Amino acid sequence: MTENPVDVLIIGSGHSGGMAAKILTEKGISCLMLNAGPVADVHKDTEPKPAYALPFRGFSQPGRLPHVFQSNEFNANTWVDEREVPYTYDPQHPYNWVRVRLFGGRSLFWSRQSFRLSDYEFKGKSHDGFGDDWPIALADVAPYYSRVEAIFRVQGRADGLPQYPDGNFVLDESPWTGCMQRFIAAGKQVGIPVCKPRSSLGVDGLASSINLLLPDAFATGKLKAIPNVVVRELSVDKNTGLVNEAHFVDRLSRREMSVKARVVVLAAGTLESTRLLLNSKLANSSGVMGHYLVDQVYGPGIVCSVPEARDGKATPELIGGGALVPRFRNINSKAKNFIRGYALNVHSSTRPMDPRNFAEYGEDLQKKLDSYSGSGFTTSIMGEVLSRYENHVSIDPKVVDAWDIAALRIETKYTDNEFNMSRDAVDTSIALVEAAGFEVLSKNYEPNPPGYSIHELGTCRMGNDPKTSVLNKWSQSHDIKNLFVVDGASFVSAGWQNPTMTIVALAMRASEYLAEQMRQGNV
Repeated sequence: MTENPVDVLIIGSGHSGGMAAKILTEKGISCLMLNAGPVADVHKDTEPKPAYALPFRGFSQPGRLPHVFQSNEFNANTWVDEREVPYTYDPQHPYNWVRVRLFGGRSLFWSRQSFRLSDYEFKGKSHDGFGDDWPIALADVAPYYSRVEAIFRVQGRADGLPQYPDGNFVLDESPWTGCMQRFIAAGKQVGIPVCKPRSSLGVDGLASSINLLLPDAFATGKLKAIPNVVVRELSVDKNTGLVNEAHFVDRLSRREMSVKARVVVLAAGTLESTRLLLNSKLANSSGVMGHYLVDQVYGPGIVCSVPEARDGKATPELIGGGALVPRFRNINSKAKNFIRGYALNVHSSTRPMDPRNFAEYGEDLQKKLDSYSGSGFTTSIMGEVLSRYENHVSIDPKVVDAWDIAALRIETKYTDNEFNMSRDAVDTSIALVEAAGFEVLSKNYEPNPPGYSIHELGTCRMGNDPKTSVLNKWSQSHDIKNLFVVDGASFVSAGWQNPTMTIVALAMRASEYLAEQMRQGNV
């Protein structure tokens, strides 16, 4: 690589890296982006095949992706192969780390749920005494949320709830179906709000960095990108203490390279960014790097049937659509056995029912499936996981990946707070649907393993005190002023919300701050 340093080196091409590239290049700053995977060409790189033509008949190859429940043989090349990039954990406390190394990262597969955090999250400690407040509040992020929502075309309705902040929406004018109206009425009886969900419309069904952010950056002529390179280490100038170089390896040829940079922006995803910093032994004077790993509780929920929709009687007016029950616990009163709160994703569907919902076999099972098809109604939790110091990642001294880069060890587990919250979510769901007149077919109280939500956050938390945090309120390292971490690693707490809108809003905010600091010569 050239000996001349680039202005800003961005590591990662997902939502946060894409936003950093867009903001910085539009302000005239030259950027180089490194990404660990290839540029995906759907037309060139995909081929339709029937299941019988595949070695494992469409099922996952054993050992390759044991923690990616979303995988099968048709999409296996999408996900990071755990044999190439392993991680370790206590077998008694598994962790599901789902990764994508394609240009655009996991933004290519985002579910597009688009929420703002409220001050119940930003200022959680002030509300209930647990953990730490963020060094910022909703008011600080709101202008950036609004701009991000415009770019991503977030559809929703204003509900006027402080725990479910309104935004800059494309108005959702879809009517409620009959089953949802009954569920809403059941919620009103007990003071539980039921709202329209909020999701990004994107463009042409995609709301990723490769179609909403990076094209603007490339159009400036200020962005260059290198795919298929895995960053091994960052180094610092011994005289200034500033980060000045990234060392990386070509994923295919194994050629070792490096590039010098005036500023480094980490956007590789929470755990990959933290892994790189831990391997580089940088920016951790506080000793808290790697700690406070959080995500969201997923898994608990119920499956129901709307009786009036059985036996082929489902109509578009009765069945279909979704709803969101925003957090309602621990707002104006305290739950008896957990703090913070959860939301419920609610869906109704005219699709066939899963046979696992019926304790029948053979002909009796088929009769049930035929009768109940098209009458489905489900709820599922999105619950806040408490931010605890003991839930952490570190470098495993004995395990390396395919490029001889030390792997992560992940040590985290849920506590009674998460389990009690899950039980409350299921019991509350049952009470609501029974009040609405639906039949409960199955219920699950058991959370999926940590990481399943694909919302890993924390490990490089922001804060005002350099002794207890890694980053300041601008996502800038306390220790190294030309190092920024703009992905989910900066989170102080998780909330129940899908974190994408917050990650992208904070990346925009940090990038504008960085651009101004560079203009003033402070960085």
